[in-house]
Amino acid sequence: MTDRTGSSDSGADISRVTGISGDGSLGTFEFDFAGHEARRRAEIVAALGDDWDPVAVLAGEAEAQRLLYSDLDADQQALYARLVAAGVLPAAEQG
Repeated sequence: MTDRTGSSDSGADISRVTGISGDGSLGTFEFDFAGHEARRRAEIVAALGDDWDPVAVLAGEAEAQRLLYSDLDADQQALYARLVAAGVLPAAEQG
């Protein structure tokens, strides 16, 4: 038994019953998320648009991280150092 859902042109099997007990009361049902995941990722990339620049986004995040932990007073700096040493926060990038 196969359930074909989604676009009719893909024709990909996304679910199936793979085993049924002798008395028919129990069965094993499998669902393949691969097609759904590929479509989800494509929709995300489409929603980001053509002007999305991942390098600029990462650079902006790095700058925000730098600004967040700049100008700390002595107590804040000590706490930050403890959190970095404990692995809770990433170490500040040098440069």
